[in-house]
Amino acid sequence: MSTSLTSPARESRDSVVIRFAGDSGDGMQVTGGRFTVETALAGNDLTTFPDYPAEIRAPAGTTYGVSAFQIHFGAVDVMTPGDQVDVLVAMNPAALKVDLKDLRIGGTLVVDTGAFSERNLTKAGFKANPLDDGSLAPYQVLKLDITKLTLDAVKDSGLHTREAHRCRNMWALGLMLWMYGRDRDATLAWLKQKFAGRPEIAQGNVAALNAGHAYGETAEMSEYGGGYTVRRAPVTPGVYRTMSGTEAIAWGLLVGMGAAGLEKMIFAGYPITPASLLLHTLANLKRYGVITFQAEDEIAAIGACVGAAYAGALGVTSTSGPGMALKTEMLGLAIATELPLVVVDSQRAGPSTGMPTKAEQSDLFQAVHGRNADAPLAVLAAATATDCFDVAIEAVRIATKYMTPVILLSDAFLAHAAEPWRFPVRFRTDPAGFHPFLRDPDTLARPWARPGTRGLEHRIGGLEKDYDTGHISYDPTNHARMTQARAAKIAGIANDIPLQTMALGEDHGHLAVVGWGSTYGAIHQAVRRARNDGVDASHIHLRYLSPFPRNLRELLARFDRILVPELNNGQLAHLLRAAYLVPAEGLSKVEGKPFKVSEIAAAIERMK
Repeated sequence: MSTSLTSPARESRDSVVIRFAGDSGDGMQVTGGRFTVETALAGNDLTTFPDYPAEIRAPAGTTYGVSAFQIHFGAVDVMTPGDQVDVLVAMNPAALKVDLKDLRIGGTLVVDTGAFSERNLTKAGFKANPLDDGSLAPYQVLKLDITKLTLDAVKDSGLHTREAHRCRNMWALGLMLWMYGRDRDATLAWLKQKFAGRPEIAQGNVAALNAGHAYGETAEMSEYGGGYTVRRAPVTPGVYRTMSGTEAIAWGLLVGMGAAGLEKMIFAGYPITPASLLLHTLANLKRYGVITFQAEDEIAAIGACVGAAYAGALGVTSTSGPGMALKTEMLGLAIATELPLVVVDSQRAGPSTGMPTKAEQSDLFQAVHGRNADAPLAVLAAATATDCFDVAIEAVRIATKYMTPVILLSDAFLAHAAEPWRFPVRFRTDPAGFHPFLRDPDTLARPWARPGTRGLEHRIGGLEKDYDTGHISYDPTNHARMTQARAAKIAGIANDIPLQTMALGEDHGHLAVVGWGSTYGAIHQAVRRARNDGVDASHIHLRYLSPFPRNLRELLARFDRILVPELNNGQLAHLLRAAYLVPAEGLSKVEGKPFKVSEIAAAIERMK
């Protein structure tokens, strides 16, 4: 099934951005996912951006129901999903309406003319057919009746018309695989395995995939050239697999549990987009000591995790913004009882239900300060997909070493990794001189004693405790002492985390661009572009958000200006100004979409 990548008719490209867009029932996420696999096997570096509606099933053919999958791949270092789209595959008028604005002038537009009926045009808000009114003149338009071509290809498979129609995405995928010199072997094998119980569906999808690929090979495509070649990226030889941020977190939690010497992880969660996938992933890892529990609500989920931590297991829960708000009281209980807990917050756009499937970094304030009274805890954030692996390990290490809840803020497109550590947990077993809040002089962490250990029977709860005995106390002086002790314990974590380093550039100069989470790739590329143009700019990216690294104040003081790009209304900029009195200037984006490199580059240009 291989396609030669050395054909002289093919034009060479260093990198390409493709977006598949259609109705939420058109299989765009599957199409993009399969193109991603074939692209990875072809040896390209890549980054993806799935973008789908929040509604379970928005009205078909409307702009509300458009689902899209964008992939940026190339022979170069790819760190973002791409600013502008080179190829847009629009399976219906609504997809064209929503996504055309991101297609670069001169880019390729592939449309299924069979879907451009008067009814669908009206649903999408078109007064005239854009395929006929000249509005698409700035683009290279491939008008293909994908619907008819697909039905013709699968007519011998025995599928009903509705099922046959659902094969359109495979026809489009086949065409794109031909256009960019991808193989289709892995996808063919995947289709046969996935639909092994329905061979007619497997046959239909295989026929559609092959038909789309064959269409590209025929003279019918000659007017659009011979396709394109994207060279292999210069990556270190080895075995690779695609890894989402969620999968990386799951495996990182497992490694952290093992490094801590714990035997069980109790993961309790409640379904919420986009956090639900972590529950689904961990549910398949029972053989590694993971017990998963889908609770009746967010409060019950974190309550189960507090109980698990009390019993000597690693308690983990995950949620998104609205769920974090519901977990707050129980999170305070974990702080008061000083039990190790990891809370994974997969941030989404808000407030309230907001835009559940859209990206935002708007839970930073909630993570750092969003609890009643003085209730400090540790907050970490991942920057890339495999960085999620490292950060999950680090979250377990800090939680178990300092006996504290840790919030892990996750983000979208994640791809970086480092080596694991080992920090074995030591449960208290000696009853001599024991009380439940006898603190380690270095970490200020209380001992972790499993319930039922002879001689270590004790009571803990949400009421304030006496510093010396652990008994309930309402003494005002004692409360002040306990409040200060809990704060000092979290502040002391700064002595046990790495010093802040530069992601790019010198550790002093005119402009520092400071980021956290998934803005990493866009900031890095923008700073690199600015430096190549002679601008004195550097990139600092924070993993530790509470407490901050102990050298951050000194590092920021070495720069004249500080720019903080965030997918919120300036939360990190506010925290930096409050903590260090530095002139941090925010660059906010709250559109439910990640930063483009050009947006950050323009801000750097204004501040140079």
